[in-house]
Amino acid sequence: MAALLCGGEALAQPTVPSAASVAPASVISPVGKAPTAPAAGPAAPAGSWRLLRQIPLKNPGAASLDRRGALYVADASNNLQQFGAEGLPLNRYAPPLPGNVAQVEAWNVTNILLFYDDRQELVMLDRFLTPLAQLRLSEYFEGTVRVATLAPDNHIWLLDESNLVLREFDSNTLRLTQSTPLDLLIGCSRPDFRFLRQYQNNTYLVDRNSGIYVFDNLGNYRKKLPFAGLSTLGFRGDELYFVQDGSLRFFHLYNLTERSLALPAGVDAGTVRQVLLGEGFAYVLTSAGISVYQI
Repeated sequence: MAALLCGGEALAQPTVPSAASVAPASVISPVGKAPTAPAAGPAAPAGSWRLLRQIPLKNPGAASLDRRGALYVADASNNLQQFGAEGLPLNRYAPPLPGNVAQVEAWNVTNILLFYDDRQELVMLDRFLTPLAQLRLSEYFEGTVRVATLAPDNHIWLLDESNLVLREFDSNTLRLTQSTPLDLLIGCSRPDFRFLRQYQNNTYLVDRNSGIYVFDNLGNYRKKLPFAGLSTLGFRGDELYFVQDGSLRFFHLYNLTERSLALPAGVDAGTVRQVLLGEGFAYVLTSAGISVYQI
Protein backbone atom coordinates (compact mmCIF):
# COMPACT_ATOMS: atom_id res chain seq x y z
CA MET A 1 0.00 0.00 0.00
CA ALA A 2 2.81 2.41 0.89
CA ALA A 3 4.49 1.70 -2.44
CA LEU A 4 1.25 2.54 -4.31
CA LEU A 5 0.91 5.81 -2.45
CA CYS A 6 4.45 6.75 -3.39
CA GLY A 7 3.59 6.50 -7.08
CA GLY A 8 1.11 9.37 -6.85
CA GLU A 9 0.94 12.62 -5.03
CA ALA A 10 -0.38 11.22 -1.77
CA LEU A 11 2.16 10.53 0.95
CA ALA A 12 1.88 8.74 4.26
CA GLN A 13 2.34 11.50 6.83
CA PRO A 14 3.27 14.48 4.62
CA THR A 15 3.68 16.76 7.62
CA VAL A 16 5.48 16.27 10.91
CA PRO A 17 3.21 16.22 13.96
CA SER A 18 3.72 18.71 16.73
CA ALA A 19 5.82 17.57 19.64
CA ALA A 20 2.76 18.09 21.81
CA SER A 21 0.53 15.81 19.73
CA VAL A 22 -0.47 12.22 20.32
CA ALA A 23 -2.09 10.61 17.29
CA PRO A 24 -2.51 7.17 15.70
CA ALA A 25 -0.36 6.44 12.67
CA SER A 26 -3.33 6.79 10.31
CA VAL A 27 -4.14 10.33 11.44
CA ILE A 28 -2.07 13.35 10.44
CA SER A 29 -1.68 15.60 13.44
CA PRO A 30 -2.03 19.36 13.01
CA VAL A 31 1.27 21.16 12.76
CA GLY A 32 1.91 23.46 15.67
CA LYS A 33 4.59 24.54 18.09
CA ALA A 34 4.75 23.24 21.61
CA PRO A 35 4.72 25.99 24.22
CA THR A 36 8.17 27.24 25.10
CA ALA A 37 8.80 27.84 28.77
CA PRO A 38 11.52 27.06 31.29
CA ALA A 39 10.98 23.70 32.94
CA ALA A 40 11.42 23.99 36.66
CA GLY A 41 12.20 21.13 39.00
CA PRO A 42 15.03 19.48 40.90
CA ALA A 43 16.13 17.48 37.83
CA ALA A 44 16.94 20.59 35.81
CA PRO A 45 20.70 21.23 35.60
CA ALA A 46 21.97 24.62 36.64
CA GLY A 47 23.17 27.10 34.06
CA SER A 48 26.81 26.81 35.18
CA TRP A 49 29.41 24.22 34.20
CA ARG A 50 32.52 23.66 36.32
CA LEU A 51 35.23 21.65 34.56
CA LEU A 52 36.36 18.78 36.76
CA ARG A 53 38.75 16.85 34.52
CA GLN A 54 39.62 15.88 30.95
CA ILE A 55 39.70 12.23 29.90
CA PRO A 56 42.11 11.79 26.95
CA LEU A 57 40.11 9.22 24.99
CA LYS A 58 40.48 9.87 21.27
CA ASN A 59 37.45 9.31 19.05
CA PRO A 60 35.05 7.99 21.69
CA GLY A 61 32.15 6.01 20.31
CA ALA A 62 28.82 4.87 21.74
CA ALA A 63 28.28 5.89 25.36
CA SER A 64 25.76 5.43 28.15
CA LEU A 65 25.18 6.20 31.85
CA ASP A 66 23.86 3.79 34.45
CA ARG A 67 21.54 4.66 37.34
CA ARG A 68 24.47 4.90 39.76
CA GLY A 69 26.18 7.57 37.66
CA ALA A 70 28.89 5.40 36.09
CA LEU A 71 29.88 6.24 32.50
CA TYR A 72 30.44 3.59 29.82
CA VAL A 73 32.17 4.54 26.57
CA ALA A 74 33.41 2.52 23.61
CA ASP A 75 36.92 3.64 22.63
CA ALA A 76 38.46 3.77 19.16
CA SER A 77 39.41 0.09 19.44
CA ASN A 78 35.83 -0.80 20.45
CA ASN A 79 36.82 -1.71 23.99
CA LEU A 80 34.29 -0.65 26.63
CA GLN A 81 35.70 1.78 29.20
CA GLN A 82 33.96 2.26 32.54
CA PHE A 83 34.39 5.47 34.56
CA GLY A 84 33.03 6.63 37.89
CA ALA A 85 30.71 9.62 38.12
CA GLU A 86 33.66 12.02 38.50
CA GLY A 87 35.46 10.55 35.49
CA LEU A 88 37.94 8.26 37.24
CA PRO A 89 38.64 4.96 35.40
CA LEU A 90 37.10 1.86 36.96
CA ASN A 91 37.18 -1.04 34.52
CA ARG A 92 37.65 -2.11 30.92
CA TYR A 93 36.11 -4.79 28.73
CA ALA A 94 38.08 -6.03 25.72
CA PRO A 95 36.03 -8.31 23.43
CA PRO A 96 37.64 -11.55 22.20
CA LEU A 97 36.68 -10.69 18.60
CA PRO A 98 36.89 -7.36 16.76
CA GLY A 99 33.64 -5.55 16.05
CA ASN A 100 31.99 -2.16 15.91
CA VAL A 101 30.07 -1.18 19.03
CA ALA A 102 27.05 0.63 17.57
CA GLN A 103 25.19 1.08 20.84
CA VAL A 104 25.80 0.78 24.58
CA GLU A 105 22.87 0.63 27.01
CA ALA A 106 23.64 0.74 30.74
CA TRP A 107 20.44 2.17 32.26
CA ASN A 108 19.17 -1.31 33.19
CA VAL A 109 19.66 -1.94 36.92
CA THR A 110 21.80 -5.08 36.63
CA ASN A 111 23.00 -5.54 33.04
CA ILE A 112 24.80 -3.67 30.27
CA LEU A 113 24.05 -4.31 26.61
CA LEU A 114 26.54 -3.99 23.76
CA PHE A 115 25.27 -4.14 20.19
CA TYR A 116 27.79 -4.95 17.45
CA ASP A 117 26.15 -3.95 14.16
CA ASP A 118 28.83 -5.44 11.89
CA ARG A 119 28.66 -8.84 13.61
CA GLN A 120 24.89 -8.57 14.27
CA GLU A 121 25.59 -9.67 17.80
CA LEU A 122 24.45 -8.72 21.30
CA VAL A 123 26.69 -9.07 24.35
CA MET A 124 25.36 -8.77 27.90
CA LEU A 125 27.72 -7.73 30.70
CA ASP A 126 27.30 -7.34 34.44
CA ARG A 127 28.31 -4.21 36.39
CA PHE A 128 31.89 -5.46 36.64
CA LEU A 129 32.01 -5.87 32.83
CA THR A 130 32.02 -9.64 33.08
CA PRO A 131 30.31 -11.29 30.07
CA LEU A 132 26.97 -12.92 30.90
CA ALA A 133 25.54 -13.84 27.51
CA GLN A 134 26.20 -13.55 23.80
CA LEU A 135 23.50 -13.69 21.13
CA ARG A 136 23.91 -13.94 17.36
CA LEU A 137 20.74 -12.35 16.00
CA SER A 138 20.83 -14.32 12.75
CA GLU A 139 20.05 -17.46 14.74
CA TYR A 140 16.65 -16.11 15.83
CA PHE A 141 15.22 -14.25 12.84
CA GLU A 142 16.06 -13.14 9.32
CA GLY A 143 16.90 -9.49 8.84
CA THR A 144 19.52 -6.86 9.58
CA VAL A 145 19.29 -5.00 12.87
CA ARG A 146 20.26 -1.32 12.75
CA VAL A 147 19.86 -0.32 16.41
CA ALA A 148 19.14 -2.16 19.66
CA THR A 149 18.50 -1.33 23.30
CA LEU A 150 17.85 -3.03 26.63
CA ALA A 151 14.61 -2.45 28.55
CA PRO A 152 14.32 -2.51 32.37
CA ASP A 153 12.66 -5.96 32.20
CA ASN A 154 15.69 -7.34 30.31
CA HIS A 155 13.74 -7.53 27.06
CA ILE A 156 15.66 -6.25 24.06
CA TRP A 157 14.15 -3.88 21.49
CA LEU A 158 15.51 -4.14 17.95
CA LEU A 159 14.98 -2.21 14.74
CA ASP A 160 14.91 -4.77 11.93
CA GLU A 161 15.90 -2.52 9.04
CA SER A 162 15.56 -5.19 6.35
CA ASN A 163 11.86 -5.67 7.05
CA LEU A 164 11.14 -2.25 8.63
CA VAL A 165 9.85 -3.82 11.84
CA LEU A 166 10.36 -2.82 15.47
CA ARG A 167 10.82 -6.05 17.41
CA GLU A 168 10.90 -7.01 21.07
CA PHE A 169 13.09 -9.98 21.99
CA ASP A 170 12.88 -11.87 25.28
CA SER A 171 16.45 -12.63 26.33
CA ASN A 172 15.25 -15.26 28.81
CA THR A 173 13.11 -17.40 26.49
CA LEU A 174 15.09 -16.37 23.39
CA ARG A 175 11.89 -15.60 21.49
CA LEU A 176 10.39 -12.61 19.71
CA THR A 177 7.45 -11.32 21.73
CA GLN A 178 6.34 -8.19 19.82
CA SER A 179 6.62 -7.00 16.23
CA THR A 180 5.46 -3.59 14.98
CA PRO A 181 5.59 -2.97 11.20
CA LEU A 182 6.78 0.54 10.36
CA ASP A 183 6.08 0.74 6.63
CA LEU A 184 2.83 2.70 6.99
CA LEU A 185 4.42 5.08 9.48
CA ILE A 186 7.42 5.77 7.28
CA GLY A 187 5.49 5.99 4.02
CA CYS A 188 7.65 7.22 1.13
CA SER A 189 10.39 8.75 3.26
CA ARG A 190 13.89 7.33 3.45
CA PRO A 191 14.63 6.93 7.14
CA ASP A 192 18.09 6.96 8.67
CA PHE A 193 17.65 5.21 12.00
CA ARG A 194 20.44 6.05 14.43
CA PHE A 195 19.37 5.33 18.00
CA LEU A 196 16.88 3.37 20.11
CA ARG A 197 16.10 3.75 23.79
CA GLN A 198 13.36 2.76 26.22
CA TYR A 199 12.56 5.16 29.03
CA GLN A 200 9.59 5.42 31.41
CA ASN A 201 7.56 2.77 29.57
CA ASN A 202 8.06 4.33 26.15
CA THR A 203 10.41 3.34 23.34
CA TYR A 204 12.08 6.15 21.38
CA LEU A 205 13.36 5.48 17.86
CA VAL A 206 15.53 8.25 16.37
CA ASP A 207 15.30 8.85 12.62
CA ARG A 208 17.91 11.43 11.70
CA ASN A 209 15.92 12.50 8.64
CA SER A 210 12.52 13.17 10.18
CA GLY A 211 12.37 13.00 13.98
CA ILE A 212 11.72 10.70 16.92
CA TYR A 213 9.10 7.94 16.75
CA VAL A 214 7.55 7.15 20.14
CA PHE A 215 6.00 3.77 20.98
CA ASP A 216 4.54 2.42 24.22
CA ASN A 217 6.02 -0.57 26.05
CA LEU A 218 3.96 -2.95 23.89
CA GLY A 219 5.28 -1.49 20.65
CA ASN A 220 2.16 0.52 19.80
CA TYR A 221 2.82 3.78 17.96
CA ARG A 222 1.98 6.87 20.03
CA LYS A 223 3.37 9.96 18.33
CA LYS A 224 6.29 11.55 16.53
CA LEU A 225 8.47 14.33 17.90
CA PRO A 226 9.67 16.74 15.18
CA PHE A 227 13.34 16.85 16.18
CA ALA A 228 15.29 15.95 13.03
CA GLY A 229 19.04 15.87 12.52
CA LEU A 230 19.80 13.78 15.61
CA SER A 231 22.03 10.75 16.00
CA THR A 232 21.40 10.20 19.70
CA LEU A 233 19.47 11.57 22.64
CA GLY A 234 19.44 11.31 26.42
CA PHE A 235 16.98 11.39 29.29
CA ARG A 236 17.19 13.05 32.68
CA GLY A 237 14.25 13.14 35.04
CA ASP A 238 11.15 13.86 32.98
CA GLU A 239 13.02 15.44 30.07
CA LEU A 240 14.72 14.21 26.95
CA TYR A 241 17.71 16.20 25.72
CA PHE A 242 19.99 16.46 22.72
CA VAL A 243 22.67 18.71 21.22
CA GLN A 244 21.51 20.89 18.34
CA ASP A 245 22.42 24.31 16.91
CA GLY A 246 25.27 24.79 19.35
CA SER A 247 23.24 24.26 22.53
CA LEU A 248 21.77 21.57 24.72
CA ARG A 249 18.02 21.40 24.11
CA PHE A 250 15.44 19.90 26.46
CA PHE A 251 11.90 18.67 25.88
CA HIS A 252 9.65 17.84 28.83
CA LEU A 253 7.93 14.51 28.30
CA TYR A 254 4.73 15.50 30.12
CA ASN A 255 4.53 19.32 30.25
CA LEU A 256 5.52 19.38 26.55
CA THR A 257 7.68 22.46 27.08
CA GLU A 258 11.05 23.17 25.50
CA ARG A 259 14.12 24.98 26.78
CA SER A 260 17.81 25.24 25.96
CA LEU A 261 21.10 25.47 27.82
CA ALA A 262 24.30 26.93 26.40
CA LEU A 263 27.24 24.55 26.15
CA PRO A 264 30.24 25.22 28.41
CA ALA A 265 32.35 28.24 27.56
CA GLY A 266 35.28 27.42 25.30
CA VAL A 267 33.67 24.29 23.84
CA ASP A 268 33.53 24.25 20.06
CA ALA A 269 29.97 23.10 19.35
CA GLY A 270 31.06 21.68 15.99
CA THR A 271 33.30 19.14 17.71
CA VAL A 272 30.71 17.88 20.21
CA ARG A 273 29.58 14.34 19.42
CA GLN A 274 27.38 13.72 22.43
CA VAL A 275 26.50 15.12 25.85
CA LEU A 276 25.40 12.91 28.73
CA LEU A 277 23.82 14.30 31.91
CA GLY A 278 23.96 12.51 35.23
CA GLU A 279 22.96 13.62 38.70
CA GLY A 280 25.39 16.45 39.37
CA PHE A 281 27.79 15.69 36.52
CA ALA A 282 27.85 16.17 32.75
CA TYR A 283 30.06 14.54 30.12
CA VAL A 284 30.89 16.25 26.83
CA LEU A 285 32.29 13.86 24.20
CA THR A 286 34.44 15.25 21.38
CA SER A 287 36.97 13.70 19.01
CA ALA A 288 39.73 14.59 21.50
CA GLY A 289 38.16 12.90 24.51
CA ILE A 290 35.68 13.46 27.31
CA SER A 291 35.29 16.58 29.45
CA VAL A 292 33.72 15.99 32.87
CA TYR A 293 31.79 18.90 34.36
CA GLN A 294 30.07 19.45 37.67
CA ILE A 295 26.63 21.00 37.17
